[in-house]
Amino acid sequence: MTITQTVEIPADRRLIIEVPREVPVGKTQVIIQFPVQAEESEPKKVPVFGCLKGQIWMADDFDAPLDDFKDYM
Repeated sequence: MTITQTVEIPADRRLIIEVPREVPVGKTQVIIQFPVQAEESEPKKVPVFGCLKGQIWMADDFDAPLDDFKDYM
């Protein structure tokens, strides 16, 4: 006899399996098969050197002293 059940695994990781009454009482073998995670449909893109060219900039006055720190200089 084969029984297939879909169960949700709770946070405490304990499973309760309900068995139909027609299954005889006594020792039995239970096989649990966990689903394998599906592979990604697209392979991961490897970043290429220079791929962000033109997207990053630095202000011309980046090194200029800040007015907020005049008291400390």
